[in-house]
Amino acid sequence: MTADTTSRQASSARAERADRDKTTVVIADDHTVVRQGLRLLLDAEEGIQVVAEAGTVPDAERLARAHRPSVLVLDLNMPGGSSLDAIPRLGEDAPDTAIVVLTMQDDPAFARRALQAGARGFVLKEAADEELLEAIRLAAAGDTYLNPRLGARLAAQPDEPSAPPDDLSEREVEVLRLIALGHTNSEIAAHLFLSTRTVETHRAHIQQKIRRSTRAELVRYAIEHHMVTL
Repeated sequence: MTADTTSRQASSARAERADRDKTTVVIADDHTVVRQGLRLLLDAEEGIQVVAEAGTVPDAERLARAHRPSVLVLDLNMPGGSSLDAIPRLGEDAPDTAIVVLTMQDDPAFARRALQAGARGFVLKEAADEELLEAIRLAAAGDTYLNPRLGARLAAQPDEPSAPPDDLSEREVEVLRLIALGHTNSEIAAHLFLSTRTVETHRAHIQQKIRRSTRAELVRYAIEHHMVTL
């Protein structure tokens, strides 16, 4: 049995008949323990009903289309593709479903991209309980919720034409430039006096922000944005 099959069976097993008098919710997170904790939190709230759970991006899209919940609580980092890329697709396939992003990513750039893509809320996992409940209620009513700390950072960093593209940080631009020049993660780490793990984290953030995954795509992006001349 494949992991995808197991995930689909788990998602189906957790699906429930929706009570349309309540704010219905689909939870999408690749960690079972997180989904279970969120279900306990949400099901304990009057007027909110969790109708399904997903552990991958494709399952999140499938269940959102099938259940048309009031709100989809969506983790940014899940198997099966980019959650950020899925947001506009979900907006087309399930237009009545508001998306609330729940993530550990505290970079304001991710919040900006998620909201620009059509999300109605952006909540950090470290402050999930009350903030998530508020975000769900606001999103279901057509309003928007943004974690206050991230909102303050976004306000302090307005978009500027001279800023790096796609909200890349200066360090991420450095890492992307070295990737485009053919350096390995370990070589980049040595060059920038970072750990290899830190470089891997920067690379993952770059791939999410610019929505490119292969080295060829990263090189092409760097060339198009004049980061390197080859």
